[in-house]
Amino acid sequence: MPPLHPPRSLLRPLGFFSLLLLLSPGLLAETHRPNVVIIYGDDVGFADVGVNGSTLIPTPNIDRLAAGGINFTDGHCTASTCTPSRFSLLTGIHAFRYNAAILKPDAPLIIPTEKFTLADLFKRGGYRTNIIGKWHLGLGTKGIPTNWNGDVKPGPLELGFDYSFLVPSTNDRVPTVYLRNHRVVNLDPSDPLHVGLKLADVRKFPHSTQFPDGKTNREAMTYYESSNGHDNSVINGIGRIGYQAGGKSALWDDETISDTLVAETENYIAANKDHPFFLFFSSPDIHVPRAPHPRFQGATTLGHRGDAMVQFDWAVGAIMASLEKHGIAGNTLVIFSSDNGPTFDDGYHDGTTVPTSSREVDRGHDPSGIWRGGKGQIWESGTRVPFIVSWPNRIKPRSSDATVSQVDLLASFADLLDHELTDTDAPDSRNILDTLLGESDEGVNHLIEESRGLALRVGDWKYIRPGIMVKNSTDGKRTIRLPESLYHLAEDVMEQNNLAKQYPEKTQHMAALLTELKNGPGLRHSLR
Repeated sequence: MPPLHPPRSLLRPLGFFSLLLLLSPGLLAETHRPNVVIIYGDDVGFADVGVNGSTLIPTPNIDRLAAGGINFTDGHCTASTCTPSRFSLLTGIHAFRYNAAILKPDAPLIIPTEKFTLADLFKRGGYRTNIIGKWHLGLGTKGIPTNWNGDVKPGPLELGFDYSFLVPSTNDRVPTVYLRNHRVVNLDPSDPLHVGLKLADVRKFPHSTQFPDGKTNREAMTYYESSNGHDNSVINGIGRIGYQAGGKSALWDDETISDTLVAETENYIAANKDHPFFLFFSSPDIHVPRAPHPRFQGATTLGHRGDAMVQFDWAVGAIMASLEKHGIAGNTLVIFSSDNGPTFDDGYHDGTTVPTSSREVDRGHDPSGIWRGGKGQIWESGTRVPFIVSWPNRIKPRSSDATVSQVDLLASFADLLDHELTDTDAPDSRNILDTLLGESDEGVNHLIEESRGLALRVGDWKYIRPGIMVKNSTDGKRTIRLPESLYHLAEDVMEQNNLAKQYPEKTQHMAALLTELKNGPGLRHSLR
């Protein structure tokens, strides 16, 4: 690999001193390249954190991170569900281009291994790369059953990561085991692990541990019962999506998942403190089944959901404390965000209030803040999520209303590392590094939002394609089809006043533009 030249973005503020350091590019690289840590929440709403308005969920560590960095109030993931957002963050490609949707427990890897990823970028820049936590982007090869008792691949290691410690899918799906690199952790060969979508898929392995079927044995759900769709294999007293046989010795404890992932992270930071690293900490909190550790239970008046958010805040604090302990916090760029907007009852009777109106408010807590919607919806709160960037040695604390998106991180970090992207690398990712570092107030002017269909933001204008299915605002159960919609968010944050008929030319223009961007080579090329 050729020597890493000083990134242009890092040289700008250094002046004459930077010219001297050009004589020793290795020294400059080691001194000024920041570690990069992405802390990614699951189903965390814009106002689930104190800095964005939460008063019933204390998040002192997240708030402290924001106070020392930039809190973006118009920060977005790309989709209102998790798998598409994660796909886009890692590839710089909008997930709809690959029909990426929420994956089943036995899904193969959906990111083609030849695609350039965020991990590839940092690895080529001389970084060590690691992912710890939720994956949910599939494992294995299409058409070939995944062998959970051997090498489970392809996965993160085939996408540029040096090391991985995973919750393979989601914590409400099987298999309920950890995966370190290619192997299931603590798996007993005499109790082989099998995963399937039907009970018959795992019952044909009678010599492996058989778990209760929640459909016929609801009494087995002793932690709490499922409310919908989470009633297949019951493990640790919790019904899951999908069926599992075997792997009893490898089962995780739901209440200690966060502790386990934080311990893995602390060990990784300690082992790599003297070398630049990229760490993707992907927490399952506050996704269902919410099972916060007993020390966090009762931390809020909001039941398991609020308590799980307090647990996530603790994890953020523990990671930051580890960086400080090893003297590298100042030169570590941390991004805190979420994969989609908030949800309440998402499959379990866990004590979270089931909303009875379009405003999902739980005993006074509204995780969407002033915005409409949440997880799985095309409304603004589906993708407008917490978005905090901190780099103590470089960023001056502030709040910003610039529009930023996770899909743009790859191109931005490419500038940071002075890496030139090819035309096929990260085609939807645009360079907004100056904005992320607080050196510009200009974000992106065009933003695609995804949720069973597409919407387009152009500045404060938002266009929603007709036919997108959303929950009925009156009972929250049935779905309805949306008409073609146009909103002006500066005057209508709740997306109540459809202006499509009032501004037909504007509507037609944005409809045509969305089609052009969807069918084009990518936003980075189409919007030049």
